[in-house]
Amino acid sequence: MTGWRLLLTRPADESAALSSVLADAGIFSSSLPLLDIAPMPVSDTMREVIQDLDRFCAVIVVSKPAARIAVNLVNQCCPQTPASKWFSVGAATARILEDHGLDVSFPQEGDDSEALLGLASLSEAITRNNPRVLIMRGEGGRELLAERLRELGASVEYLELYRRELPHYPPGTLADRIQAERLNGLVVSSGQGFEHLHQLAGDAWPQLARLPLFVPSPRVAELACAAGAQIVVDCRGASAAALLTALREHPEPVL
Repeated sequence: MTGWRLLLTRPADESAALSSVLADAGIFSSSLPLLDIAPMPVSDTMREVIQDLDRFCAVIVVSKPAARIAVNLVNQCCPQTPASKWFSVGAATARILEDHGLDVSFPQEGDDSEALLGLASLSEAITRNNPRVLIMRGEGGRELLAERLRELGASVEYLELYRRELPHYPPGTLADRIQAERLNGLVVSSGQGFEHLHQLAGDAWPQLARLPLFVPSPRVAELACAAGAQIVVDCRGASAAALLTALREHPEPVL
């Protein structure tokens, strides 16, 4: 797969980890972080929710930043480990929670909302009377997950722990990087990541829209297609393994 030359757009630390995995597979990558994680100020309402986690039959954590902030809040606000059933969308998020003593369930195959909804343990958790589910996330996102849970009879609340901001780059940075390093594929890990990519591309978007774009879910694929992306590959997850599988299945570009 040495023909691929990918632009990674995750936060810097996550891009570095992904770049290392790709390098081991013989794939060149270049990092241009398009998401800065800005934690929300800790409010009284946020503390109250954390202190009363046991009223939820399921607590779902949808990202690694949400997991890191959540465990810090639990450590600050809860004298005892909450007895709630914890769930995560992917294994990497689960590991952060498990490292802090939480018992977490997550899908072994796939790391998206659909895979999580297929978990028998989640289905079992929401069979209780008047099930309440808490989704810990960044600002916005995972609406499909909440919609499906509500269809199954659960009451869903959100706890938004951070916002994703676009770092400042001079005009033309994205197009210049792609041209200078002869990049032939773009990778985004979320809907907001794609929106920032689209925004930063500016007038160069019609040209960049021709490059293969690797996305983590059908929802992000829909956003990209609606914006004019011509080759969109749904990796069915944001993990390195999901991206590598998609790269193997998608025709390698001819240099």
